[in-house]
Amino acid sequence: MLRLLGLGVRAGTVIVGVDQVRAAIQRGDVACVVVAADASRRAQEKVVRLAAGRGVPLLPGPPAADLGTRLGRPAVMVAGVLDRALAAGLAEASRGGAPMEA
Repeated sequence: MLRLLGLGVRAGTVIVGVDQVRAAIQRGDVACVVVAADASRRAQEKVVRLAAGRGVPLLPGPPAADLGTRLGRPAVMVAGVLDRALAAGLAEASRGGAPMEA
């Protein structure tokens, strides 16, 4: 999953951060959201609830520090995937491809 997300960031098809992902969900641009295992309450309230309400799949990710390290950033709570094919690959790579519950 981390490898695919890293490729997506370099290709410009993955955005990171609560504010950017939230805005992209509101525009209808996000195919799925990867949520850090230890996502903050802010991320849960601002992104996870919005994504769930809009029917955007949520995928469980690694801890925020690991996610950020792999993406070349400080701790990353959420990553929004804009590309549908990449989102499908991430769903498959995550635990059995099952979306997480909000």
